[in-house]
Amino acid sequence: MENKIVRLQIDGKFFKDGDERYYVKGVTYGTFEPDKSGDLFPPLETVEKDFRLMAENGVNTVRTYTVPPLAVLDAALKYNLKMMVGMPWEQHLTFLDTEKQERDIVERVRQNVIRCSNHPAIFCFAIGNEIPAQIVRWYGDKKITLFLKKLYQTVKEVDPDALVTYVNYPTTEYLDLSFLDFFCFNVFLETEEKLTKYLARLHNLAEDKPLMLSEIGLDSMRNGLEKQAETLNWQIRKIFEKGCAGCFVFSWTDDWWRGGLPIDDWDFGLVDRSRNAKPALSTVSKVFAELPYKGQEELPFFSIVVCSYNGSRTIRDTLVGLSELDYPKYEVIVVNDGSKDNTAEIAAQFHVQLISTENRGLSSARNTGLFASKGEIIAYIDDDAYPDPNWLNYLASSYLGTNHAGVGGPNLPPKHAELISHCVANSPGGPCHVLLDDEIAEHIPGCNMTFKKSVLIEIGGFDPVFRAAGDDVDICWRIQERGYTIGFHHSAFVWHHRRSSLKTYWKQQEGYGKAEALLEKKWPEKYNSLGHLSWRGHIYGNGLTKPIYSKKRKIFYGSQGSALFQSVYNDSYNSWSSVSLMPEWFLLILFFGIVSVFGFELPLFGISFPIFLFLLGLIVAQSAISAAKAIKKDKSIAKDQKLKGFLITTYMHFIQPISRLRGRLKHGLNPSRGSLLNLKYLKSFSLFPQVIKVWSENKWAELSEWQLDLKSELLKRKMKVQNGGEYDRWDLDYKIGPFISARALLTVEEHGMGKQYFKIKQWLRISIIPFLTLLGLVLVTILSYKFDAYLSLMFFGSLSILFVLKIIADSCYILTLFKKSVEALAFNQNWEKEQSKETENPDEKFANFNIDNILIEK
Repeated sequence: MENKIVRLQIDGKFFKDGDERYYVKGVTYGTFEPDKSGDLFPPLETVEKDFRLMAENGVNTVRTYTVPPLAVLDAALKYNLKMMVGMPWEQHLTFLDTEKQERDIVERVRQNVIRCSNHPAIFCFAIGNEIPAQIVRWYGDKKITLFLKKLYQTVKEVDPDALVTYVNYPTTEYLDLSFLDFFCFNVFLETEEKLTKYLARLHNLAEDKPLMLSEIGLDSMRNGLEKQAETLNWQIRKIFEKGCAGCFVFSWTDDWWRGGLPIDDWDFGLVDRSRNAKPALSTVSKVFAELPYKGQEELPFFSIVVCSYNGSRTIRDTLVGLSELDYPKYEVIVVNDGSKDNTAEIAAQFHVQLISTENRGLSSARNTGLFASKGEIIAYIDDDAYPDPNWLNYLASSYLGTNHAGVGGPNLPPKHAELISHCVANSPGGPCHVLLDDEIAEHIPGCNMTFKKSVLIEIGGFDPVFRAAGDDVDICWRIQERGYTIGFHHSAFVWHHRRSSLKTYWKQQEGYGKAEALLEKKWPEKYNSLGHLSWRGHIYGNGLTKPIYSKKRKIFYGSQGSALFQSVYNDSYNSWSSVSLMPEWFLLILFFGIVSVFGFELPLFGISFPIFLFLLGLIVAQSAISAAKAIKKDKSIAKDQKLKGFLITTYMHFIQPISRLRGRLKHGLNPSRGSLLNLKYLKSFSLFPQVIKVWSENKWAELSEWQLDLKSELLKRKMKVQNGGEYDRWDLDYKIGPFISARALLTVEEHGMGKQYFKIKQWLRISIIPFLTLLGLVLVTILSYKFDAYLSLMFFGSLSILFVLKIIADSCYILTLFKKSVEALAFNQNWEKEQSKETENPDEKFANFNIDNILIEK
C-alpha cells in the first residue's frame, strides 16, 4: 500500500478530516464465523457487498471487534469507509494474575497494531471493550486504569499519530480514562428521556474531549421491525442533537458469532442474516443524510454581542469565526467600549453593527448591545474567543427543547497557542462553569453565555457596577432569583484565548479578586463566614488547584458489584485539607514570617521559622502537584516543552491566590470584614444582653411575620442571617464575618385592638479564635518585655492593642446594624401608609426620623 495516510484529528468535541468536520456515522461489524485462517470475517466478496451497501446508505465508519485482514482494510478504503479496529484479548478473565499474562496481552496488542501497517482506512484503535464490572472490582479501578494506560502507550509507541480509545459502558463509568484521545460508551437505553439525561452525564465525564456512542440499537426479534426502526430514528437524532461526535449502530447484520457459536436469539442487525434490508436500514440511511442536525423552520434569531476594550490583538479571530457560523438567522453587534487601539477599525472591516462609546465598563457595554439587538436570544462572546461553526445550532436546540432563560457552553483553549497560554489554561482562575446537575447550570462564564432577551429586559440588564468581571456571576444569580433556570450544552463551545503573559495573568486575577469583593457586598448570603463563595453545584474546568490530601473516591458498586450504573459519588476533599487553598493562607504565612524575623532579638521566636517554611512548602507542594497533573494531561504541549510548562504552571498556581487576595483586600473583602472606623459606634457596645422594644398600633402581625420582616432588614445591611431551629432558644443568628456574631430572641405582647409590643433580646457572640489569638499575642508581648526584646515588645504590643480595638469595633458595628434594622422595622410598621422614595441605602429613608417608641435596655 502506498496510499497517502490522512489521519483524522481531534477538533474540540469533534473530529476533523483535513479541514472538514467528520461526524462518525457508523455500524458495528462482526464478529463472524472464523475462516480457515482464524479471522472472524466473512468471505471477501461478502465483505465488499456489505461495504458497498453501507456506503450507499450513508455509513462512513465501521467498527470491528477483532483486527481485520489487510484485504478487509483495502475494501474499506475502496468504499471510502474508516475502520475502528478493536484489540481482542481475554478481558473477561482475571487477566492480571501474573506478569506473564500482562506481558502477553501487551505484546499481542503491539503486534496487532503493527499488522495494520499504518493503513489509511484506520480511524482509530480500541484497546478494549467492556471489561466486566466484576473483573474491575476484583482488581480495583486504579489497577485496571494503569493497565489500560499501558495498552494506550503501547499503541502510541507503534503508531504515534493514531487515535486511541477504550469502549466503556455504564457499569464501569467510574474508570478514570482521561488519558484517552476520546471517550466511547456502549449505551442501550430505550426511552428518550433516560438517554438524554445520560448523554449529559457522559459529556461531563468526557469533559473537553469528543464523546462517541460505540453501540446503540434494539433487538427486532423481541420488539418488532417497526419498533427497531422507530427507536433508532430518535436515538441517533438525540445523540447528535446533544453534541456527540458520532455513533455506531449495533449491528450491521443479524449474522453474529460469539465464542465460536452463532447467536440465534438476538436480531440487532440493519440487515438480516441473508443481507436483506430491514426497515431500520432505510431509517438510519435517512437520519444519517440529515445529520448532524435536522433543519428546522422555527429557529430562533440570535443577536451576538461582542464587547471590546483594546481587543485588537484577538478580535479579528472572533469576527472571522462569527462570519463562518453555520446558522441562518443571526446578527453581530460589536460594542467598542472606548478602546484606545484600532479595535474599531478592525471591526469595521466585517459585516457587523459597530457601536462606539466612551469607556463605561463591561456591564454597560453588554447593556448597549442588548438594547441595540433585534434577536430573541442575546449571545455574548468575548473579544478573545471565537466560536465553533455549529455553536448556535447547539444553543438553538437547547432553547427549542427546554424553557431555560439562558444557555451556556464550554470554552476551550486553542490547541495551537504559545506555551505561556497553555500554562495559563492549566492554572487556576480561568473561566469555569458550575453545574447543579448534568444539564442545569448555576453559573456560565461570560465568554460563552446566552440569554433570552425578554428575561434580560425583565431583570434590568447587567449591573454597571461590574466594570471588568463579576457581571456573569451576578446576572446568573439574578436570573435564578426570579425562578428561571439556566441550561448547559456541552458541545456549544467556543475557543477562548488565555492570557499571554504573567503580567496580564496577574492583572486578570487581581481583577477577579475585586469582582469577588463587589459580589460579596451585593450577595452576602452567597458567601461563607470567611468571605468565600459557596457554590451549590460542581465546578468544571482545567487548572483547579487541588489539596495534597483528598478523600478517597467512593464508588457505588451495588451488592456484589451488580449495579447497572456504577458511579463515583464522593470525590471531594475535606474542609481541613481545603484551608491551604484559600488566599488568606498567605496571611498566615506572612505572620509567621514576620515573627521569625524577630528571632534575632528573642531566640524563642526562631521556632516560627520552621513553621513558616512548612506552611510555605505546603503551598509549593500543592502547586507543583496540581501543575504536574494538569501538564501531564494536556496533549497540546510538546514533550520537549513539558518541563518548562510545568515550572511556569507551578509558579502560576503559587501566585494566583496572592493576586486574588490583593484584589479582595484592596476592595474591602477581608476575613473579618469590619474596620477600625466602626469604633465611632462605641456607645452601642455591650457584652451583656440588650432588650429592644417596638410599640405598634397600626398593623397587627404574627411573630413569624415580625421575624421575617426583621430578617429582611438585616439582609439589606449585608449581614449573613440564619433562622433558629426547633431545638434552639434563639430565633435569629446574624454575623458580618467569621468571628463576630449576635443572636436574637423574639416575643410579642398582645395589648388588644391590634396593638402589640414587639420585644427583641439580643446578645453578642465572639468565637474562641479571636480570644486564643489575643492570648497568644499577649503572651508573646509579655515574653518580649521579660527578655528586654523592645522591638518585639513594640510590635506585638501594638498588634495586641489593634486586635482588641478591632474586636470591639466589629462588635459595635454588628450591634449598631441590628439597631438600625429594628429602627427601619419600626418605621415601616408605624408609617406604612406613607409613600417614601426608594433609596439604595436602606437607612436613608428614616435617617431623620425620631423614633421615640424604641427603647433599649441593658
